[in-house]
Amino acid sequence: MSSITCDCGVLLSNSSPVVVANHKINDNKHINFAQIPSWVSLKSSHSSLRTHQNQQGLVENLHLISLAKQGKLTKVQEFITSMDKEAIPIHPRSYEYLFKMCGALGALSDGKLFHKRLQIMAESNKYIDNCILQMYCDCKSFTAAEIFLDEMDDRDLFSWATVISAYTKEGCVDEAVRLLVRMLRFGIIPNSSIFSTLITSFADPSMLDLGKQIHSQLIRVGFSADDSIETSISNMYVKCGWLYGAEVATNNMTRKNAVACTGLMVGYTQAARHRDALLLFSRMISEGVELDEFVFSIVLKACAVLGDLHTGRKIHNFCVKHGLESEVSVGTPLVDFYVKCARFEDARQAFESIREPNDFSWSALIAGYCQSGRFDRALEVFKTIRSKEVLLNPFIYTNIFQACSAASDLISGAQVHADAIKKGLVAYLSGESAMITMYSKCGKVDYAHQAFFTIEKPDAVAWTAIICAHAYHGKASEALRLFKEMQRSGVRPNAVTFIGLLNACSHSGLVKEGKQFLDSMNDKYGVNPTIDHYNCMIDVYSRAGLLQEALEVIRSLPFEPDLMSWKSLLGGCWSSRNLEIAMIAADNIFRLDPLDSATYVIMFNLYALAGKWDEAAQVRKMMAERNLRKEVSCSWIIVKGKVHRFVVDDALCYFRERKEQLLDHSERLAIAYGLICTPAETPIMVFKNTRSCKDCHDFAKRVSIVTGRELVVRDANSTADFNPALYTSIASLHTECHPSSPMSHVVGNGATCKALFPPRL
Repeated sequence: MSSITCDCGVLLSNSSPVVVANHKINDNKHINFAQIPSWVSLKSSHSSLRTHQNQQGLVENLHLISLAKQGKLTKVQEFITSMDKEAIPIHPRSYEYLFKMCGALGALSDGKLFHKRLQIMAESNKYIDNCILQMYCDCKSFTAAEIFLDEMDDRDLFSWATVISAYTKEGCVDEAVRLLVRMLRFGIIPNSSIFSTLITSFADPSMLDLGKQIHSQLIRVGFSADDSIETSISNMYVKCGWLYGAEVATNNMTRKNAVACTGLMVGYTQAARHRDALLLFSRMISEGVELDEFVFSIVLKACAVLGDLHTGRKIHNFCVKHGLESEVSVGTPLVDFYVKCARFEDARQAFESIREPNDFSWSALIAGYCQSGRFDRALEVFKTIRSKEVLLNPFIYTNIFQACSAASDLISGAQVHADAIKKGLVAYLSGESAMITMYSKCGKVDYAHQAFFTIEKPDAVAWTAIICAHAYHGKASEALRLFKEMQRSGVRPNAVTFIGLLNACSHSGLVKEGKQFLDSMNDKYGVNPTIDHYNCMIDVYSRAGLLQEALEVIRSLPFEPDLMSWKSLLGGCWSSRNLEIAMIAADNIFRLDPLDSATYVIMFNLYALAGKWDEAAQVRKMMAERNLRKEVSCSWIIVKGKVHRFVVDDALCYFRERKEQLLDHSERLAIAYGLICTPAETPIMVFKNTRSCKDCHDFAKRVSIVTGRELVVRDANSTADFNPALYTSIASLHTECHPSSPMSHVVGNGATCKALFPPRL
């Protein structure tokens, strides 16, 4: 307080009273210091004001400067009005702060008024003029700024740099270059700061030629050897997409630095030249360039893309040696690298080494567990995150929805959905689409439908998700209706949309509609059909029993048919018991994948049905030689949050006792367990890792009829919903119209089910 009193004593050495906002002050002890904050910080302003010839109004001007520094425009205006009434002038030094305040607040009109007042006083200098210029630039009044620049009597490099920098910040590169040309015409040589500012703004391939011209000008004036200029030139060429120029600029640097090398490394990765990025990293080490954390994150991403486990481990060891593996900026790319290389245990260990993992670190770990099929661990990690109150991002929820979808864990999925709503992260379209898929894969297409309609403006991904959900459940008419609604909303379909539509046609036997969709993809929607689309069309024909047409599609493909092409055809052959075409399909499958056990099983059964026991024995021999077994069927049901699995090792023999064959299917055991252990009013949801056979499909249908329970059976390819409530009205109407119909004897108590698509073996 003594220092403040001393300063104020010097200020008020004159005994005459002064006026502060219409309040007279006769001596020091009556000053309200709360109204004049930061006196010590105003020493520089005070000293400059003291040297001014006119000592009138020193305290008022200091108070005015204080208000301007605080950005209190209204109070500044009121205080200036009071100063005008008392005929107290505003010192030039005060104007500097007034202009800075107007620039910071974007108060252009007030800035112009202060400029006019200053012109009337005819008291200005180069520093104040530059403040005026900066004010116009900050207020984005570039025309006024250039007019004033032309009017300045003593403009300097800072004056030119102020306007050029303002243009570059606003992306007006052409205007900045025009001003630079004006400087050169006036014979003014820009400094390295101006050139560096201008070069930094070149970030588009269309600016490459202009960047080259600026580079040549720099060489001419002798600035090309400046470290900051060299770095800016290299980064400019990277942003403009000319990596050769960036390489030359970096190699010609007087002394390579991490910024330039890192910029070039980023350019390599953006151009998918990941191997060149690793070579540059090696040169940086050999040449002694100082490395930072960002460099390691880039090279680890390059190793992840290349799947270069050996180099990635070397970099990991280097990070450990220098104590960087615990930094989140290095540890997170390490986790992602090991996940991409399918080294999930290493990924977990890398994650545990991070000192303070962030949301991206957790997201990378969860993605790793999902990729490795350890969905239960992914859900456990998510629970850990919630208990630690970690900041969550949409990517975490997207991965967790995928985990719940793969694990068919409806309860956890619904809880995650509620948590996402609570945190306001459900509005991200990628997460919403994953949520729709999750409900669909868990057998709740109605929940998926409700989730879709909560999206304010669904994009192509969201529309595709709900279309595929209905297709997956065999609701072709609803999928096609949604597609028409998607078109009316103005959203263009993508390639995946048509896969969903073709699958819907396949499950419902809509051959004509499927062909129309395939033919219209390129002509009407500009989407080029891929092998996946043709495979869907092959499946449409095969399910409908049109095997010759399916074979013709394969033979007329614009590219080589893949394994799925022939397997779709073989599946149709099994359903239609067509051995002739099945042999063609099997030969091609064995050529592409000699170890596909399902093909051997189908061919064995087809040969056995046709009575060709020698050929059947040959198939059995081939399986034995290759040590192949039929894939073990596994079904599971979730009761009270616990997964109960049922496995049956089905023997390879077509002619067995009928009773044994019917009992030897895992989904029936799961259904029976669900009937025993779940409340009577709840639906039973069963999941299976392989496709269900027709017998199991009929079994589930009749169980639903007898018990009145809704059954949802999800197999490897699709979902069947057996809903007795839905079928009751249909059955009643049928029996009323046709009393003698055989259906009246099947229905029994009136309950039945509806299978949403024909079963396929």
